Amino acid sequence: MDGIIEIKTFKEIDLNDQFFNSLKEDYPGFVDWFHKKKDDKAQVLYNESGLLEAFLYMKKEIGPVTDVHPALKEGTWLKVGTMKVNPHGTRLGERFIKKILDFAVVGGIENIYVTVFPKHQSLVSLFFKYGFINNSVKQSTAGQELVLTKTLESTVGHILQDYPLVCSKGKRKHLLAVKPVYHTKLFPDSILRNESFDIIKDVSHTNSIHKVYIASMPGLATVKPGDLIVIYRTKTENTKAWYTSVATSICVVEEMKHRRDFANIQEFLKYCKDYSVFSTQDLQYYWNKPGNVYILKMTYNIALRRRLNQQRLVEEVGLSKDNYWGYFTLNDQEFEQILIKGDVYESLVID
Repeated sequence: MDGIIEIKTFKEIDLNDQFFNSLKEDYPGFVDWFHKKKDDKAQVLYNESGLLEAFLYMKKEIGPVTDVHPALKEGTWLKVGTMKVNPHGTRLGERFIKKILDFAVVGGIENIYVTVFPKHQSLVSLFFKYGFINNSVKQSTAGQELVLTKTLESTVGHILQDYPLVCSKGKRKHLLAVKPVYHTKLFPDSILRNESFDIIKDVSHTNSIHKVYIASMPGLATVKPGDLIVIYRTKTENTKAWYTSVATSICVVEEMKHRRDFANIQEFLKYCKDYSVFSTQDLQYYWNKPGNVYILKMTYNIALRRRLNQQRLVEEVGLSKDNYWGYFTLNDQEFEQILIKGDVYESLVID
């Protein structure tokens, strides 16, 4: 399912949608609570029939949070008030985890918490996967819920649990080109715009956390898990790269594979299909292509708020115009300048 995540007020959302039945059963008073929130906003996704498939409501709170045990510390918290996603095997829950973390980063909020019933095991596991921990319990008329928390203050050295934070110190850095036709689908928060923008205002449809990139460039053989990748969108057709090729995003390499690492084409297709933009036909082409084929699985951590075209990358960052602009390595100073010139949220990068 590739629907669009929209922002709507509660009064614009049909409470009689069958989507809410389980929430009404789990939470006494849910209907009254929903009506009181009429002017508040939630992020929603509808299916082709116009019925809800996902709902996310968040709000900012000032701690300590004392209605849970043990209480949550003083400071600013992002409370995930309500999150429900109909499972379809389409990574929809992952997309909403990304929305939660984007919202916290843009709002400058370092602490996040969500309450979940233990019976929702798949949802609990999803939060654990991206660094939430079981911190407290909440007892109410609805029963006992787990209180899961995540902090965006520091990293633990695990790519997924640290997400969206990027640890820069001691990591190798690379620039990697992606053609425009693939870039827009892979990195929707980083589509080409001339003005500055905030990631939470972008409601595009393929904002998954993980990305798979496939190419044959020789330099890719040196890339390792934990390396940082600056995504470089190649030039718009019939224009000059100097002006329209742009650095747009920062990714962290999760896994690096060679085609020979897969026992057969079925294994290769299964690995690539969920997170790549390639059709089965495209993937079959890469499977049969002569020479080396490299498969990078990456987390999509940062969308630069200001895109840096090749001119700025050369004149302001100091990259060589003579580079092969498909792939090359970056030194620490060049990477830092890309972060600064790209107006990256400082909280996202830990030295």
